[in-house]
Amino acid sequence: TDRAKIVNGKLRLDRPRSISKESWFDLKSYEALKMDEVKVVSIFKEKGGYYAALPYEEDMPAKAKTHQKTAVDVNVGHFNYTEGQINVLPAKLQKLYKRIKHYQRMLARKREVNGKLATKSYNYYVVRVKLQRDYCKVANIQNDLLQKFTAKLVNNYDQIVIEDLAVKEMMMTHVASKGMQRSLFSKFRQILTYKCDWYGKELILADKRYPSTQRCAKCGYVKKGDEKITLQGNKKHGTKHNEYICYECGYNNDRDENAVLNLLALAK
Repeated sequence: TDRAKIVNGKLRLDRPRSISKESWFDLKSYEALKMDEVKVVSIFKEKGGYYAALPYEEDMPAKAKTHQKTAVDVNVGHFNYTEGQINVLPAKLQKLYKRIKHYQRMLARKREVNGKLATKSYNYYVVRVKLQRDYCKVANIQNDLLQKFTAKLVNNYDQIVIEDLAVKEMMMTHVASKGMQRSLFSKFRQILTYKCDWYGKELILADKRYPSTQRCAKCGYVKKGDEKITLQGNKKHGTKHNEYICYECGYNNDRDENAVLNLLALAK
């Protein structure tokens, strides 16, 4: 609709003809509306409810300079950076994914038994709404985690180094693919990119071929061939997948922490 108005901080849509003025009301918003007028409003339906989305533009002032730098090493389920680690797949998400899998199986069984008629039944509709609700919860939880983490990065650091990952090439098995999709590598980079642009912070992308995992953060030695660290560790030397040991200088560290230090070396 293009006939919406802002009245006393609330959204007033064009009233449908079939609804009386007494039963029509202004709509509240999750956040206080900052605009005085609205050009267009998009209405969409999600998990059985209707929502209104409003476009809004604002000039973002640059953040104060902190003269600090950091690096982020993204992994399946967690992101490592100079201050520690953030878990992007917490336990409450695992419970939601189990419930989503249960609802998906219920819908599949209904379609298998009843065919095309299954989608027209009320029970099928109820289960589908529950599935959509849980998908929405997952998206909101992960979006909240990424928004807070990226906001912390742009508030505390002037230079941020991340990897320019080739995600499609990393999806070796269906298990790894599912974990990578749920870890939201691309969305994290997208959010961090526009926030750095907003607040005048510098985002540095490491080259896809930069050996952040295989390189020693102390002496610069790069593991090659059968000395490389894999998801199963290193069979030749009997090391674990999360353990980095340099065979040149004897440097020993956690693999993810070593990768963060290597990425940090790319900052100016």
